[in-house]
Amino acid sequence: MLKIYHNARCKKSREGLEILKNSDKEFEIKEYLKEPLSEEELESLINKLDIAPIQLVRKNEKIWKEEYKDKDLSDRELITVMTKHPKLIERPIVEDDKKAVIGRPPSEIEKLL
Repeated sequence: MLKIYHNARCKKSREGLEILKNSDKEFEIKEYLKEPLSEEELESLINKLDIAPIQLVRKNEKIWKEEYKDKDLSDRELITVMTKHPKLIERPIVEDDKKAVIGRPPSEIEKLL
């Protein structure tokens, strides 16, 4: 089954959710700001995305610019930061059992359908 990591306040995330609703696939919604991911869940997601943790960080967020931008963080430290501040996680993300995509643009989600 598909899972979307969703932020209802984000336009791209809402567009991604619409794509899933209009598909014939079953999916579940994880509102990751209300139910933050554990470090293990985030690490698994990053592996499915096949990216480096830094590629999942929203670098325009105020908290990133003020607290982390100029620090040389390891992958493990980046995962810890995103777990502590889930607002820093790029969205939406859709995953299945084997891989995941970042829905930017939302049409990327169609690769999993």
